[in-house]
This record gives sequence, structure tokens and C-alpha cells, in this order.
Amino acid sequence: MTARRIDPPKVLHVVGMLDRWAVENWLLRMLAHAAARQEPVNWTFYCANAVAGSRDEDARALGARVIHAPVPVGRKAAFARALRREVASGGYDVLHSHHDLISGVYLAAVAGVRIGRRIVHAHNADEDVLTPSALKQAIYRPLLRRLCLALGDRFVGNSEHSLRTLVGSNSLDPGRHHVNYYGMDPAPFIAARPDRCAFRRALGLAASTPLLLFAGRMTPEKNPVFAVDVLAALRRRLPEAVGVFAGDGGLEGAVRDRAAELGQTDAIRLLGWRSDVPEVMAACDWFILPHPHEPLEGFGMAVTEAQLAGLRLLLSMGVSDAPILAGASWRRLSLDAGAEAWGAAAMELWREPAPSREGAVAALRRSPMDMDYALDDLLGLYAGAERRA
Repeated sequence: MTARRIDPPKVLHVVGMLDRWAVENWLLRMLAHAAARQEPVNWTFYCANAVAGSRDEDARALGARVIHAPVPVGRKAAFARALRREVASGGYDVLHSHHDLISGVYLAAVAGVRIGRRIVHAHNADEDVLTPSALKQAIYRPLLRRLCLALGDRFVGNSEHSLRTLVGSNSLDPGRHHVNYYGMDPAPFIAARPDRCAFRRALGLAASTPLLLFAGRMTPEKNPVFAVDVLAALRRRLPEAVGVFAGDGGLEGAVRDRAAELGQTDAIRLLGWRSDVPEVMAACDWFILPHPHEPLEGFGMAVTEAQLAGLRLLLSMGVSDAPILAGASWRRLSLDAGAEAWGAAAMELWREPAPSREGAVAALRRSPMDMDYALDDLLGLYAGAERRA
């Protein structure tokens, strides 16, 4: 009888860079939770962007290795050769790729290399193939999907929608296809005790000012400019309301311009990127995410965070049900309904009692986003993948 192997599978996570991005922060959250539970893991992060990240040392402190690709993924041939060398020499049991369709590049690079399991993980439904050319996108998407499906062993989505987008028209096989919801740590939101009056004073506002919060990247897929339209509509009903934008990105100027066009310059506050998101959220009243309808957002982590902070939710049809907890206070509207309908919905929510932060935490702990459940589920993807005796 072969002795049971007691050391954990050796996993190579291919990521962009260990910075303040959602996927990498989720992985580090899972790594930290494994350490807190004294759950042995053996993880290496292979950073395809070929540059150091602000959280490299956090990963190392938790026992992980961090490798920066010697060349960025844009130099495809050299990148593929370097990744193949690392996988061939590293003795990995699992290659876990977190770049959706781009994972096809990584799988092709290591084709034929002995490894126990090849996992393709879809974290959104954008199907980004890293080119602005519509022609190249039309060529690369089906090609990369075929590579993923032909060379991968397991296919994972952060929601069922993300998973179905990845596998296309293929039916789901429970043995190969899996949804692993992001584990969400409620501790920062439980600990958040913001001084709502002081927060408003710091923004030059009256202590009782109602605040509509947009928190996230200022990019087209988050649609922050529409949030300005909604703010203007809300202020026609509740003139003292103010919009708070926490995040950075290329549309920051467009948000300012739209506010000026609508006469709302004095009614917005742009905070930039914040490290104290739980406190900012808990100091506001509504959370708005007017995500475009297509492609549907795979999993809106900020939506769950907003519920843990006790916020009312204004969501578009482009946000799935996956991150909405039992007991949430929310409205989902079509973008086609227009800003006036969104403003009216905000007022409906305003007249209702504020949602319970404690209730949201309790609902989270009963959901697949519970930290213990999510970690067990993630580690289960690696079970039986050992390639060595």
C-alpha cells in the first residue's frame, strides 16, 4: 500500500501582480485564513506582469513564494518559455490560472509538462483578450476558449454566470466545472465604527447630509458617469444629498465633467483610492453600481461589502444575484429606465429602515461566501491532484 501523502499539493497561481486588485486580494485573504486556521498550504504566485506588487511581502510573510515573470505576458514567446521552465522545474502539482481566456496562453505554454491538475478560473464575464482591436478579439476569443477547454482539467467561476461564460455552450459537468464564491471576511466591517458626523465635516458637509456612494474603479465597466445622473435625479427629490466617489481610474475626469454639465459640481466628492473602505462605506447611506447590462458582472464583491456596511443598494441589471445576501435592502433597475427612475428608487429605499449590519454578517456566515466554507471549497479543488507518489 502506498503511504498517504501528508504534505499539501504544491500550487502555482498565475496572477497579474500582487497589488490591490480584487482577485489577488481574495487569494491573499484565503492564504491568511488558511494560516489562521493552521491549514497547511504550499502556494507560489507567478506574476505575469513581471513587476513587483505592493503586496508581495504580505504573501511572503504568509509563507508563499512570489515569482515575477522575467518578461511581461505581452512578450508572448519569451513569456511562454519562461513559464514552461518554471513549471517543468518547480515540481508543481497544480497550475491554477486566474486570467480567464488568457489562461489558454499559459496552458499552451506548459502543454506536455507533467503536472497533476490544470485549473482555469474565470473571475468575470468580460472575456478580455488584452487587445483593443475588435478584429483580433474576434479571432483570439474562440481560439483561446478552445485552448482552455482542450488543455484544462478543471474550470472554475466566481459565479455560475462567470463559469457558463467561460465554458460557452458546453453543458456543465460537476466533475470538471465548479463555482467557488469569494470568501468574504466580515471582520473589518464588524470593527468599523465610523464617526458619520466627522466624516461629513471632513468633506465640508452638514452632519445630516445623505450620502450616495460609488466605490470601485472609475472605468467604463463600472459606469460611474451614470451615477452622477442618478445623483442629480435624487437631488431633485432630496436636495441635500451628496455623491461620494471612492476609487480611481480613467473616468474620473468624465465624472467631474458630467457633474459640471448637470450643475452638480458642489454635490460630489471624489476621494480617490481609499484603504479604509469599510469605514467609508459605513459612513454613507446608499451604494450604487450601475454596471452595464452586458457583459454581466461575474461577482460584485463591493456589493457584498456594501451590505456588511449596512448600505441600501441601487444595482443595475448587469449585477448578478450572487453577492446579494438574505435581508438586503435593494433595488435592481434597468439602465434604460433612466436616471429619474433610479432617483425614485433611491427615495423608496431612503424611506425604509436602514438595513442591519449584524443581519448581513449573520447572512454571510450562512452563505458560500463564509470564509471557512470558501477556503474548504478552494482547497477541495486541489485534492487528489498530487502528481508525485
